[in-house]
Amino acid sequence: MKPAAVGPNKNAKASSKKTNIFTEIWKHRMTYTLLIPGLIWLILFAYLPMGGLSLAFKHYKANMGIWGSPWAGLENFTYVFRDPAFADAVWRTLYVNIIKLVITFPFPILLALLLNELRMRKTKKLFQTVFTFPQFLSWIIVSGIVINVLSYDGLLNGTLQLLGLPTINFLGSEKMFLPMLILTDIWKSTGWGAIIFLAAISGIDQDQYESAQIDGASRMQQIFRITLPNILPTVTVMFILNVGGLMSAGFDQIFNLANAATQNVSQVLDVYIYRITFQSSTDFSFSTAVSLFRSLVNMILLLAADRIAKMMGGDGLFR
Repeated sequence: MKPAAVGPNKNAKASSKKTNIFTEIWKHRMTYTLLIPGLIWLILFAYLPMGGLSLAFKHYKANMGIWGSPWAGLENFTYVFRDPAFADAVWRTLYVNIIKLVITFPFPILLALLLNELRMRKTKKLFQTVFTFPQFLSWIIVSGIVINVLSYDGLLNGTLQLLGLPTINFLGSEKMFLPMLILTDIWKSTGWGAIIFLAAISGIDQDQYESAQIDGASRMQQIFRITLPNILPTVTVMFILNVGGLMSAGFDQIFNLANAATQNVSQVLDVYIYRITFQSSTDFSFSTAVSLFRSLVNMILLLAADRIAKMMGGDGLFR
């Protein structure tokens, strides 16, 4: 008798939940309407192109098109994993991006905390504008600035010559390539990243700061006891997202700053895909297989970072 009574109750609860969902959607229909352009863009440019991933399992022939090309199974992946340059590109990508993540990730947080401590609004807005502006410069422009400053006849070496000091080959040194990537990345992206953390800080209840001031807490104590704990969920989410892009971050930067002298230390996975696609005998099936592998690794890293964050007591991306 009891099992027979449970079924209808479950069905009633399920239908009630569906009704509540549709009721909420209709209640906020104007808000959901605003999402329609974004959803259309996502479907057209993010989901429909996924059909092209079938090239990773085919022998692509231009005269037959994507769908008409013959299937090759896992043959393309076999060639990929046999290529020594591929393994080197994977290792180089993880090495460069992990170091960049560890060093550059704290800078937007520190900048947000410093800007939040400024009490003069005009000065705060001025600094925020100055630090955010580099984000709107393309890496082509940034690389042009770097080349003009660090080349043999550039500003820095010209200054060294005037002082009677020997010139330094900044752009052609393999040892200086990674520090150059880190410094330019910090300069370009710190201000933009700080906006997200400033938004999180602005959502903190001001009563907490007033109570701390009454209790005699210093500014530094307020930062460590109130500000940082409150923005920790945002920090966790941003860190997880950055980990999820370790295999695909930095192509524009590396491609524009690299040269023949630094080729050995600049061969990341995206540069490898670019070269096998456009600078050698064109094989779209091979390059698609590499791209699919990169995306799978990014997904695994994203899920792993999310899981580790939850195990450490933080909030992850997925509930």
